[in-house]
Amino acid sequence: MKKTILTGDRPTGALHLGHYVGSLRKRVELQNTGEYNQFILIADLQALTDNAENPEKIRQNIMEVMLDYLAVGLDPEKSTFVIQSTQPALLELPMYYSNLVTMARLERNPTIKTEIQLRNFQRDIPVGFMTYPISQAADITAFNANLVPVGNDQLPMIEQTRDIVSAFNRIYKTNVLVEPKAIIPDNESASRLMGTDGNAKMSKSLNNYIQLKEESEVLKKKIMGMFTDPNHLRVEDPGQVEGNPVFTYLDVFSTEELFKKYCADYANLEEMKDHYRRGGLGDVKVKRLLNDVLQDILAPIRERRKYYEERKPEIIDILKDGAAKARMITDEVLDNVRSAIGINYFNDKSFFETYIDKK
Repeated sequence: MKKTILTGDRPTGALHLGHYVGSLRKRVELQNTGEYNQFILIADLQALTDNAENPEKIRQNIMEVMLDYLAVGLDPEKSTFVIQSTQPALLELPMYYSNLVTMARLERNPTIKTEIQLRNFQRDIPVGFMTYPISQAADITAFNANLVPVGNDQLPMIEQTRDIVSAFNRIYKTNVLVEPKAIIPDNESASRLMGTDGNAKMSKSLNNYIQLKEESEVLKKKIMGMFTDPNHLRVEDPGQVEGNPVFTYLDVFSTEELFKKYCADYANLEEMKDHYRRGGLGDVKVKRLLNDVLQDILAPIRERRKYYEERKPEIIDILKDGAAKARMITDEVLDNVRSAIGINYFNDKSFFETYIDKK
């Protein structure tokens, strides 16, 4: 039997390189093996947790995210795309799971703590945002997902889901919920791609990101303006490679083939790094290499995106089909959860036998 993969994104804007290396690239690879049932969730409900006053932003970005999905090579014949709010189970399951999680446990979640800092929340944290891990657990379990491709920053979310599954199955003496495992990127640098400004995270809110749909000139401008080593003031100065976003991006994106294609001056990237460390190599040359590499990778993605932009009615049909297919699965899981708790009253023969007078 095929294992099930669940993954997805919040529709708060077009997707960027961080999404691509964090999980999109892996999703395409897993999809193309033919070994998995893959569901890709557009998490509009979770996007509302910090965008409740601007729902139009979510509406507009449903299509943006879908265009990026199709542009990178996700195929509706091999993967199922689902808008979160089309699945009633994803609204009801968090209620049951919330009774199994303490506030202290939520507050300790490193991912939540980091996101709270990024958004500068104090005590005015929306309740929906605080309970984000519970909603995510509902998403994963409602699809019986065995595997969830994520970056390292999302591992605490998967651990929270595993805790909920374990508690539910233990308390209600059942095995209806599947305990998921995380799939993380093979490349350590890819697990959480830093921003173009050197910030630890590429983020829309920090405006330090490169979108997958960037036009050629915009892409080049962003790359040439990237943060490097602040102490590498002159070409002859020794430079630091570690923590330098340009070299980090080259580690992630520059394959042996691409390096040879665009930089014949060096045998490999390590040789270029050594030159930079000892001095004599300017930032501009390194950035030009990165520009060539990313232009090569993103050009076909841009072209596929333009192709699908002319076929938006077909994308709506893909989402409708995905909602219907997913509903059969998530409704069944919800029914099993209700039965395990003992609140599926009208489908429970023993309830009537116990509580109705048989005179």
